[in-house]
Amino acid sequence: MPQPRILLLDAAPGGLLDRELARLLDHGLAVTLNLRRVADSAAARAAWAIRVEFADFDAFDESALLAATVRGGLGYDAVKSRGGVPMRAAFLASATDPRLARRLRAIGRAGAGTDHVDLAAAARHGVAVTHTPGSNANAVAEFALAQLLALTRDLAAHNEAAHRGSWRTPVAPTVELSELTLGIVGLGRTGLALATRAGALGMDVQAFSRRPAGAPVRAADSLRTLLAGSDVVSLHLPLTPQTRGLIGRAELDLMRPGSVLLNTARGGIVDEQALADALRDPAHPLAAAAVDTFEHEHAAFASPLAGLPNALLTPHVAGMTRSAMATAALRCADHLAALLAGRPDGVPVATA
Repeated sequence: MPQPRILLLDAAPGGLLDRELARLLDHGLAVTLNLRRVADSAAARAAWAIRVEFADFDAFDESALLAATVRGGLGYDAVKSRGGVPMRAAFLASATDPRLARRLRAIGRAGAGTDHVDLAAAARHGVAVTHTPGSNANAVAEFALAQLLALTRDLAAHNEAAHRGSWRTPVAPTVELSELTLGIVGLGRTGLALATRAGALGMDVQAFSRRPAGAPVRAADSLRTLLAGSDVVSLHLPLTPQTRGLIGRAELDLMRPGSVLLNTARGGIVDEQALADALRDPAHPLAAAAVDTFEHEHAAFASPLAGLPNALLTPHVAGMTRSAMATAALRCADHLAALLAGRPDGVPVATA
């Protein structure tokens, strides 16, 4: 049986690259590494030229992605993405063309979300989509706490003033975390990790989720109740047709005076224009927001939140710790190898 071929669209960074490649090769896979997002591509070529093939293209350019996948009529058994490269119906149809030597059978995501893949089209074409839920839960929970502390203690403004040589002191004293109620929307692995950490810091924690809440979390009976009864709201949901636009103008208007919104989940969950309008309005109850995920990201990044002093913006980095990224990369490699070997038991597969 010929070696399954896998295309790494965006390998793990730094030293994790070697670990990921070694793991895939140990599974008996023939690897093609896309060098476009590899920091030291020359070093990667020198280290792996004997065992790995190379490509160099912008995976976020759909035409380039498709061309690389079907080049020479070879095709790939699997593709792996870390940064959520979009894989829509047209790509899936072409990558599974029966005329290819290798028909796409599996897509791997080194991360929790699978909203970058057209899951219905993947199912139609017989492509399994696996991911690594929970691999970055601790990292994202820590980042949400960092966002909260940065906003409540006004760290960005103090830092900017100090760099200008200005001794800036608060007009009024700030609150401690133990004085605040944290509302968590979505109580999966990341939501639970945040709840545990926030509870340990003395915060009153409540959650609205399909999953039953337990200590140290109180259950809110509705999203409306949670928004109206929280000083801080943190989102930890997947992006689905049901959650898209979940937080819009009406929901933002329900929030407590002086409240803060944190989004480390997915950009499409929040109406960014509505959020920007709320943050621009000094009479609006929402005081600030920290956003790590956006409707449009990477080369297409644009947001109405840009330039707002009470919006803390970061480029989808909440889950990028060494531990989280290593776990995701190696687990994704194991999942893909199992699927390609016909051993799907225990492998998480996303469905539409």
